[in-house]
Amino acid sequence: MTPASSGPATGPRKRGRPARTSVPDGPGARDRILTAARNEFAERGYDKTSIRGIAKAAEVDPALVHHYFGTKEQVFEAAIELIFAPAMAAPDAVHGSREGAGERMARFMFGIWENPVSRLPLLAVMRSALTNETAAVVLRGMIERRVLLRMAGELDVPNPEFRAQLAAGHLIGIAMLRYVIQMEPMASAEVDDIVAMVGPTLQRYLTES
Repeated sequence: MTPASSGPATGPRKRGRPARTSVPDGPGARDRILTAARNEFAERGYDKTSIRGIAKAAEVDPALVHHYFGTKEQVFEAAIELIFAPAMAAPDAVHGSREGAGERMARFMFGIWENPVSRLPLLAVMRSALTNETAAVVLRGMIERRVLLRMAGELDVPNPEFRAQLAAGHLIGIAMLRYVIQMEPMASAEVDDIVAMVGPTLQRYLTES
């Protein structure tokens, strides 16, 4: 006679990944993924960030990251759009009166860089673009579409796209020296002094025929 079982019957143990017990998909999943991606790229850079790492930080399955954003490159594009959100208003800084447009633009952009909350992720994205060609292509495309083309639309000068690129290149170069390389005396100069020197040059780019 077969002895009675002392507990509930159990089938053979299944192999593979255990069931996920973290936060499930839902209305907030996409936002959690995007926030996690922004933080991961800011902290680790493009090369060291992975879809699996983003998923872990967002407490979702990696497949859900692919579902919402696709490839790592596409996740990066969405994340840097979030990081660069404050800079997206740069074209608004040159809108309106031609007088003082260069100074307004310089003061607006340095205001973003001087804020530690926005500066740290910006630094991480720029460093990623300097060391990874994929990151550079994504960043270049986003700046061109979302900032420079809009800015060119605000300019009533010959070759507006070229002028917008000159202005942006001037500011990016200063940002590299001041915030990334931290070259003195640029790194410790007063922002008002930089704006006073840079403003007239930007004014020429943006307004003079």
